[in-house]
Amino acid sequence: MSIVYLNGEYMPMSEAKISPMDRGFLFGDGIYEVIPSYDGKLVGFAPHIERMDQGLSFIDIELDYSIDTWRDICETLIEKNGGGNQGIYLHVSRGTDSKRFHAYPDNIAPTVYAFSFEIAPAPKPEKGTVKQYKVSSTQDLRWKRCNIKSTALLGNVMHFQQGYEAGNNEIILYNANDEMTEGSACNAYIVKDGTVITPPLDHQILPGITRLMLLDILRKDGSIKVEERAVTMDEVRNADEIWLTSSSKEIAPVVELDGTPVGDGKVGDVWEQAQRLYSAGKYDY
Repeated sequence: MSIVYLNGEYMPMSEAKISPMDRGFLFGDGIYEVIPSYDGKLVGFAPHIERMDQGLSFIDIELDYSIDTWRDICETLIEKNGGGNQGIYLHVSRGTDSKRFHAYPDNIAPTVYAFSFEIAPAPKPEKGTVKQYKVSSTQDLRWKRCNIKSTALLGNVMHFQQGYEAGNNEIILYNANDEMTEGSACNAYIVKDGTVITPPLDHQILPGITRLMLLDILRKDGSIKVEERAVTMDEVRNADEIWLTSSSKEIAPVVELDGTPVGDGKVGDVWEQAQRLYSAGKYDY
C-alpha cells in the first residue's frame, strides 16, 4: 500500500483526506512539482524546489518549508515505498476555507500533499532502446501565465487529449504568430544543421527543470551549439530532429509530426549525443 505525506503526517494513501472546501479542489489554486529519483538519487532536486518556491510566491501562498524539509519528505517517501525508481509528486494548495469565494482568504493554512509512484528506469543514450514519440500540433489555447506550474491543468489536459485521440503521444503547441511554444506537458526543441533550438522563456512556456539542466549541460560541454529564440512552425516541420523534455521523459525524440516523418523518421545522432551528456550530468543539480 502506498504511503503518502499530508500536512506533516505519513499515512496510507487510502487514509489521506482533504476537505471539499480546499481551494485546490474548488479552484485548482495551488502549485505542484514532480521530481524523479533513480535508486534513491533525486534528479534536479534544488531547482525543482526553487521553482516551487517561486510559483508559491507568484500566487501569494506562504509556506515555511525549507529545502531540507522538502528533501526529508522526498527521501522518506522513497524509503517508505520501497526505493528503486520513483517519481515524487509535491502539491501545495492555498488551503481550506469556510466558503467558496474567489478572493484569497486570510489566515488559512496551506494544504501540503506528497506521494511517490513507480517510474521506468532512466532512459539510456542508445537509439535502439529509447521510446520514440509521434506528435500532432495545434494552436495553443491555454492561459497567459504558463510560466506558473499551477495545479489548474485543464487547458493542458484538453490539448493532450487532442493528441491522444489522434493516436499520438503528445501535441506541440504554437501561438497566434505560428511560433512553437511547448508541448502539453513538456518543453519542445528542434535540431537543424547540428544546432539545438528552443523558444526563450516567457509567459507562454513553463521553465522546465530538465530544460534548464539540459541547456546548461550542453553549453558547458560545448560540442553542441544551443540557441534560444522564436521557432516558427515552418522550421519545426522542416527540422532534422524534434525533441521533448520533461522530468519523466528526459529527452524524448519525436520521429513523426502530424503524420509526417521528422527528418529521416529515425532517432537522430544529435539526440544520442545530448542524451549521453545529460545522463552523465543530471545528478549534479
